[in-house]
Amino acid sequence: MSAFTTFPAAPASPYAAVFIDFENVYYFLKNHYLDPHDPHDYALDLVRALRDALKRELGLDSLVLNAYADFDKIPTGPQGPLYLMGVSTRNVLGTDHKNAADMQLCIDALEVLYTRPAIGTFVLVAGDRDYIPVLQHLRRQARQVKVVGFRESVSGDLLQMLGQEHFIDARALLPAERLQALEDHRAARLRQGEEVRRLREQGLAGVQPPAARQATQEVASLPAAQAEGGASPAAPVPYRASAPARPGMLEQLLQEPPATFAPIRRITRTDERRVLEFLLQQVQKFGSQQATPEIWASPFLRRLTDVLPELPDWERRQLLNQLRDAGAVRLEKREGEPHPFSVILVNYQHPDVRELNPGPVEDKPMG
Repeated sequence: MSAFTTFPAAPASPYAAVFIDFENVYYFLKNHYLDPHDPHDYALDLVRALRDALKRELGLDSLVLNAYADFDKIPTGPQGPLYLMGVSTRNVLGTDHKNAADMQLCIDALEVLYTRPAIGTFVLVAGDRDYIPVLQHLRRQARQVKVVGFRESVSGDLLQMLGQEHFIDARALLPAERLQALEDHRAARLRQGEEVRRLREQGLAGVQPPAARQATQEVASLPAAQAEGGASPAAPVPYRASAPARPGMLEQLLQEPPATFAPIRRITRTDERRVLEFLLQQVQKFGSQQATPEIWASPFLRRLTDVLPELPDWERRQLLNQLRDAGAVRLEKREGEPHPFSVILVNYQHPDVRELNPGPVEDKPMG
């Protein structure tokens, strides 16, 4: 079902201006779906789908596309992919005033209203009630106004003022498989939270949970320097059960969901196989000295530019996500300074991995 089925016909003007509170979208995805891998990728999917849907469903060309955020605080820096989609980024530095991005967005919307009379539709990807005055003003100037957002984060007052027929549910724009991945991740996190509470209750009753016993044994088996948290100062220490113990390690172990690969499907696309082949070469080169071969995701994606220079950044990243969804790789987050980072692990039991990486599978760790 189209996200636009209940919408009135497009106005006489075929042009739209789209204003995206990108920071709001990013942190909603991160918090509501309990810290999924690469929430900015889902935010980019939403922006891309909205632009395409406005053209396909309503015949609207988005002449203005602006995104607002304190982009320095978003670890992976989505400005590049946004630029390639034709989106201008407005870097609003974080302050103690929560409305900093809101104010800049409203100022820009009013500037477009008075300087671009050919634009007849204004689309706001935001949901705070702070936008009500500017939305009312736009409507008084005979402009069509539409709001895109997740229902949980959209003000009821704003919806009442605007009318449900002018609201676009962001979930209806996300590709079905991407939305399902988010829902599955949230469900897994919630199940893990229930298990943590159950284990804590057992612990309080004097029964040490199996996970706690295992973690205690692993910490006890480490050299003394590692048990005290010693590590090379040259690089952040990735968290794994076999990693050096650090304050809060046991708590973190209990909170992490089980790390598993997605269900296996064969990889048939040429570009996906090229990425997988290059990844196996990089793991062999950079990860072969580790107990569990892994490489950092960001440097790998930068090196992948030389292999697939014809693709924009977001498409290369999407190919990696497709390998993850096919069960060939897994992405894990690690704690580090100054920022967390992501690593890539390979599923050596995947049939396409075995074809591209011949050799005894039993010698390869599962990750």
